[in-house]
Amino acid sequence: MNPGIILRRPRLSMLLLLSVVLLGWIWQERVALWAFPDIISAYTAKEYCSCRYVENNPADYCQGYVTQYVPVSSFLDDAPNKRVTVSGMGRSHIAAWLGIRQGCRLNP
Repeated sequence: MNPGIILRRPRLSMLLLLSVVLLGWIWQERVALWAFPDIISAYTAKEYCSCRYVENNPADYCQGYVTQYVPVSSFLDDAPNKRVTVSGMGRSHIAAWLGIRQGCRLNP
């Protein structure tokens, strides 16, 4: 290999090297990155349900408590049935309050 090309085009060489490193990191973390969209809506639904129905906090407090950097596209608090439905990043999850001893659980 001719090392002269690296010296002649240092920016292009660094960009190529960073691209290879980034692709390697993405490949290593592919399982975690694949699960990320589910985590956003599941976490929001479960934590809001626990905050609202287990700890009996006001709705506006719990809404602020579960706010994240990645926004959710849909949020529905069904207070009479004590169910929370959250959609975000193409995934939707429901958390429901089961009772005093069980607390809230994500529905499969």
